Amino acid sequence: MHPIILQFGSITIYSYGVMVALGFGLAALLVYRRAPSFGIDRDKVMDLAILILVSGIIGARVFYILLNYKYYMADPLEMLNLSKGGLVWYGGFIASLAALIVYIARKSLDFWAVADLLAPYLALAQSFGRIGCFLNGCCYGAITSAANPFAICFPAEVALRQPSQLYSALVLFLIFVVLRLWQDTKHLTGEIFLAYCLLYSAKRFAMEFYRGDNPRIVFGLTISQGISVLIFALSLLLFIYKGIEWQKKRSASK
Repeated sequence: MHPIILQFGSITIYSYGVMVALGFGLAALLVYRRAPSFGIDRDKVMDLAILILVSGIIGARVFYILLNYKYYMADPLEMLNLSKGGLVWYGGFIASLAALIVYIARKSLDFWAVADLLAPYLALAQSFGRIGCFLNGCCYGAITSAANPFAICFPAEVALRQPSQLYSALVLFLIFVVLRLWQDTKHLTGEIFLAYCLLYSAKRFAMEFYRGDNPRIVFGLTISQGISVLIFALSLLLFIYKGIEWQKKRSASK
């Protein structure tokens, strides 16, 4: 665990922020290069990337504060302190999606085309963020035994834990690879974004069993698992609907 990469006088550079910045920067660059193949103006894509970043961080932070309101009620100024992490992905996803919808409506863009363009790189940026979580020591894993070859021990701890952050980073990178290759195949508009929603929500549901920082709320499940079930179900219904719609158009054209 290395929460601080560099400290020079009053300037402190945190590993979590560095990894988030690296992930966003690389994803934005790749989206910028890929945009023309989706018929989307590069300048609009960069404006959208910045909007997604800002709205995502705000949404993720607000969601985290709501989940930990007792702590922040005791020290309200800590709400502004992002140096130690404290972001919930689903909060960021919902806020970013809302910002995306508003922006697309104002710029008269195709929502599904833009979403398909962004989906793989969203997973890529997330994988960097999870490495940042590992370096920061947040989003830590559940306690495990020495029999687990991947078990780790954080500083100031005796218990061995699952490296859940690294598990997530690896799976997210694999999702990126799959979706990026999918972009080069013949596909339905919206299919890649919905596939991202399905893959991520399934990943998140499973990964929660390896985490030790989220309380079990209902039926032994965490809040994130509950949200994952809802997103998976909704995405699956939309995926099936779009498939049926495509089959109808195909049949009508014969």
